[in-house]
Amino acid sequence: MNKKSFYGGIFTGVLSAAVVFSVLSLSSKGIVAKSNVTFSKENKLNYISDLLNEYYVDDIENEKLAEGAYRGLVAEIGDPYTTYMSASEAESFVDSIKGEFYGIGVGLLYNSKEKTTLVSYVIDESPAEKAGILPGDSIVSVNKSNVNNMDIDTIVNNVRGPKGTTVNIGVYRPSDKKDYSFKIERDNIDLQSVEGEVIDENIGYIYISGFKANTYDQFIKELEELKNQNVKGLVIDLRDNPGGSLDTVVKIADEIIPEGSIVYTVDKKGNKKEFNADANYDDIPLVLLVNENSASASEILSGAVKDRQRGKIVGTTTFGKGLVQKFFGLSDGSGVKITIEKYYTPKGICIQGIGIEPDYFVERQDDLASIQLLKHEDDVQLKKAIEVLNIK
Repeated sequence: MNKKSFYGGIFTGVLSAAVVFSVLSLSSKGIVAKSNVTFSKENKLNYISDLLNEYYVDDIENEKLAEGAYRGLVAEIGDPYTTYMSASEAESFVDSIKGEFYGIGVGLLYNSKEKTTLVSYVIDESPAEKAGILPGDSIVSVNKSNVNNMDIDTIVNNVRGPKGTTVNIGVYRPSDKKDYSFKIERDNIDLQSVEGEVIDENIGYIYISGFKANTYDQFIKELEELKNQNVKGLVIDLRDNPGGSLDTVVKIADEIIPEGSIVYTVDKKGNKKEFNADANYDDIPLVLLVNENSASASEILSGAVKDRQRGKIVGTTTFGKGLVQKFFGLSDGSGVKITIEKYYTPKGICIQGIGIEPDYFVERQDDLASIQLLKHEDDVQLKKAIEVLNIK
């Protein structure tokens, strides 16, 4: 077995403990045992690799096995937010944080209980809109591969791709109980994560779908436009917002939170990092809308508003993600996203696994998959937010 192993060096200088390893191999004459062979953990992986290359009945994709080893190493941490990413996955992840990428222009909402992936929104003038995909469509296949056994990251990565390439999307449309297939050419997508409008005559409404690198500028633009229309109160909708950039949410919080604490983080060594608002802020009456899908950065903003008594929270208890991740890019284009800190609200609460309780608990009465599909006049949570503002 002289074939060079693809594992060479991945544990060098990291794991050097020796283990006693026994190998049992089946042959035509029965079982042959080799015992008391000592390996370092690096050599154990190399040995297994060589065994597979020598004896496995079919051809082996060594690169695929290597990726699996890296992925498995990180997965054994047991933290769903600490993950290894291949080069293509890492590229998609970084693009999503920037707020621009190549794709078709849809937001996807994954229901882990029902194992369904729904189109939560379609970006105006995007390839998806032009092709005819609608909010509420259920994704059933990507390039003719069934998505039932795919996680949401795999689905997203398969939908995205280089500009000018095509992807086949199969959907089920509940509104007319029919299946549709779309062949869509990918294009550059500049993600609009903020939308604003005037509701109930004099109340500003801002929906934030995620905290990307470009979200702060979009938020300020929408807020200024609403203020120019003389709104008397503001509803910020964070429902179904999975989070995003810590820096971005802190900048937005600084615009609406009075001087003092927004959030602080603590790492494994006990180092504390504080994020504070300055004295300049907009004191417009404020209500936040949240639900069980409001997570991470959404909870940072909600926690700051609640603990600092800056406004009221309406909806249902938030997701409960009180952890901060950092992405480490590797030289081959792959990367590792690692949980590096826990964050705490201004009152010193880590909401990991707990979430933030709203001041007014209001459940949705509809059965729509996405907030984007809900009309304002049918939105009981939004109606409650308007009532709480009590703007005449």
